[in-house]
Amino acid sequence: MATFLYRLGRFSFRKRHFVALFWVALLALAGAGAAGAPAAGNSSFSIPGTEAQKAFDLLDERFPGASADGATARVVFKAPDGQKMTDPGNKAAVQDTVDELSGGAEVAQVTDPYQGGGVSQDGTVAYASVTYKVPGIELEETSREALKAAAEDARDSGLTVEIGGDALQAIPETGSAEIIGIGVAAVVLVITLGSLLAAGLPLLTAIVGVGIGVATITALASTLDLGSTTSILASMIGLAVGIDYALFVVSRYRAELAEGREREEAAGRAVGTAGSAVVFAGLTVVIALVGLSVVNIPMLTKMGIAAAGTVAVAVLIALTLIPAVLGYAGRRVRPAGEKSKLLGGGRAKDKADRPNAGTRWASFVVRRPLAVLLLGIIGLGAAAVPAGSLELGLPDDGSQPTSTTQRRAYDLLSDGFGPGSNGPLVVVVDAQGSEDPQAVFRQAGDEIKALDNVVNVAPAAPNKAGDTATIAVIPDAKPSSVATEDLVHDIRAVGADIKDGTGAEVLVTGATAMNIDVSQKLNDALVPYLVLVVGLAFLLLIVVFRSILVPLKAALGFLLSVLAALGAVVAVYQWGWLSGLMGVEETGPIMSMMPIFMVGVVFGLAMDYEVFLVTRIREAHVHGEKPAQAVVTGFRYSARVVTAAAIIMIAVFSGFIGSSDSMVKMIGFGLAIAVLFDAFVVRMAIVPAVLALLGDKAWWLPKWLDRALPNVDVEGESLAAHDGAAGKEDEDKELVRA
Repeated sequence: MATFLYRLGRFSFRKRHFVALFWVALLALAGAGAAGAPAAGNSSFSIPGTEAQKAFDLLDERFPGASADGATARVVFKAPDGQKMTDPGNKAAVQDTVDELSGGAEVAQVTDPYQGGGVSQDGTVAYASVTYKVPGIELEETSREALKAAAEDARDSGLTVEIGGDALQAIPETGSAEIIGIGVAAVVLVITLGSLLAAGLPLLTAIVGVGIGVATITALASTLDLGSTTSILASMIGLAVGIDYALFVVSRYRAELAEGREREEAAGRAVGTAGSAVVFAGLTVVIALVGLSVVNIPMLTKMGIAAAGTVAVAVLIALTLIPAVLGYAGRRVRPAGEKSKLLGGGRAKDKADRPNAGTRWASFVVRRPLAVLLLGIIGLGAAAVPAGSLELGLPDDGSQPTSTTQRRAYDLLSDGFGPGSNGPLVVVVDAQGSEDPQAVFRQAGDEIKALDNVVNVAPAAPNKAGDTATIAVIPDAKPSSVATEDLVHDIRAVGADIKDGTGAEVLVTGATAMNIDVSQKLNDALVPYLVLVVGLAFLLLIVVFRSILVPLKAALGFLLSVLAALGAVVAVYQWGWLSGLMGVEETGPIMSMMPIFMVGVVFGLAMDYEVFLVTRIREAHVHGEKPAQAVVTGFRYSARVVTAAAIIMIAVFSGFIGSSDSMVKMIGFGLAIAVLFDAFVVRMAIVPAVLALLGDKAWWLPKWLDRALPNVDVEGESLAAHDGAAGKEDEDKELVRA
């Protein structure tokens, strides 16, 4: 592989006009497709095979035209101080709003608060429910504008009016913090590479890669039903790995220049060595992201594949566009150790022979490996303690910022009707084939009413055929609470008893029940997913490092860092520690997809640092250095770059903490803290300590397995004998044949 990538690097350097034109054309094509595509909506959490989804499907079959999966809105009214919603003037204003909303082309039904029990007991709050014919992702902008206009007209009459539900769900915004993250990345690149131009290359190529990935996702969003958060998560991961991969190639290029090689030769060797590590690091990320499909949640599968595609683009750009732009930069990219005049280049070096920080740190670790290992494990273990109280759920309007109308509507409903009114449960009773369906409906209602944590049970509403009915149940607790989850399980237990006695089937659905089923599905899939992803990556790393213990150590270190990161997420978003600093306005259960998503993404990123760091150590060991000295040598050449890459990734992920979307905010924080733990505690401390303790045993591999494994030559041993003066025409022909 190293030889092929070496030729690819030289080809891209020499044919830079062609390579640059190809990527620019690809960016323009993706941009044109995105410009002409409809905007992305909000993908649903539907899960094939769950009870909630089965009930939705039954509603579509037995209640045609009811739009069970249609968008919903709750227009909440609050009377001025000293007045009631039953006062004639306020009642007339609400009625006007109901009439105005009923005329919408996509509106299926609007419930009158005064006829549907939508007025609070104290008479100060009322709500009208609006059901649309199409899901939120397909709702026309004119329908959203009509909803806002109706609310504004009601406000003109003196009422407080807010809108909840998914009809107004906005595409999340990441805010200015994302720009700050990129700014931090730029500063780190300048310090690391010692040149404004060299620092700009990774940023430029990463932005090109993210632009292609996000534009492609935007172009296909409507066709493939990609949620609005898909492109944000793809850009988050793509930008971070794009900068990192480019940084590793540029850094190796400067190191090759420092050894006296010509620029084209240096570009080829940089791609042949660092590029090999980029390929395998990228493969681990792609495996982790594509592996999310085993969960069998369509939304999560699409998010993972979209992000994996962006990572694949970042790898290809690092292998081709980076050497091309290095060709354009020419002598303005200086050898390692040299800085531009603007950054202090040309000054006399007083301490030229002083070991760098990576060398000093590695020397310290190999002298005290056991102490460093124990300190790292104890520290991560302490950070992981809060993960023991992890509670999972999915965000609702209660997790929105208080500045949004959805959150204000949520609070008004909670004050007027209790927190459970924000997450009503829909019980579907299928009595087809039963001798007395009406008796079954009454029995189901009575038994549900007798359960704990139930505030209200509406009378059964049968379909025209009279064989199926819906029963609305209002829980006592908020939708994301453990009590509401327990109530769903209790209703399903009641349904099982009714089925045994009457043969009728009782199903629980609605947004709250769907969220609970999603959480359960994710919990059940976590262990199989972990085994699949870690297993595949473990096999891949055996090929890369030709060792059993090094990949095993890498996997165990990852588990430590991800548990510590989950502990930090629980402490901030569930317990409320530093919640003000992180912009957390409402603590509660951790998003149910957070553990599995963090496992997938963080594992891929953790293996990035493992590959980049340990391949340098193995390279030194392969060339004859003793284990302890090989660790020091590896850190001398790679610690600075890995540290810079980690800081960049943390900065990029932290930028998404400023998002208006609670899910993106939590993922940004979780990934940032996970990279912090993994890069600086696991890879920079625990890894060298373990390698120092293992010595030569770290690189042990059974002889039969050594013979069976392919030699991928990540360290670039084959390049040592390569003749840099090979003919250009021969190289081009060999590249085409390869």
